[in-house]
Amino acid sequence: MATANTPRRVPLTPGARRALAAAGRLFYERGIHAVGVDLIAAEAGVTKKTLYDRFGSKEQIVVEYLADRDERWRAFLAPRLDSAPTAEGRVLAVFEASRDWMESHGSRGCSMVNAHAEIDDPAHPAYAVITGQKAWMLTLFTDLVRPVAPAAPDALARTLMLLHEGALVAHGLRIFPGALDHARQEARALLPGTADASA
Repeated sequence: MATANTPRRVPLTPGARRALAAAGRLFYERGIHAVGVDLIAAEAGVTKKTLYDRFGSKEQIVVEYLADRDERWRAFLAPRLDSAPTAEGRVLAVFEASRDWMESHGSRGCSMVNAHAEIDDPAHPAYAVITGQKAWMLTLFTDLVRPVAPAAPDALARTLMLLHEGALVAHGLRIFPGALDHARQEARALLPGTADASA
């Protein structure tokens, strides 16, 4: 059941998954407001009625798109965290995973940041997905740095979050190459015991 912070989700049939894949590609490449239900239906090879039958509204398609992308990111990140040999390595693995994710899934930068540029109304059902994903990332950084900096994990986690999010934006805007690698090096310098170690 959806709560104020957890938007409603819908069960996805194979046809709905195909429609969601088309919608996700279009939303990411063109922007959410620029893509209408007619275009999604045409790209997915279904009728507009089928989309409304499956999702109920365009807003719900946006919710499913962002939630699906978040779920895939978490699944992509998890094995990298699990395989990191040290607490410091787990922190740096987030930046490495983001770099690799962006190379194959993120030529236009962070989907959540991009969506927030279009959806800033807390009443929109997708707003909770966007802010929830970023809250999860901050919690993740806090949990990861606690063994490294037990005296002040919150402050370090916030700094790492700023580095990470800034790198995602710089990557999406193509301000300079290697933004996430640069952010990783800056993060590494902040971690006790890693500043003087070799990369």
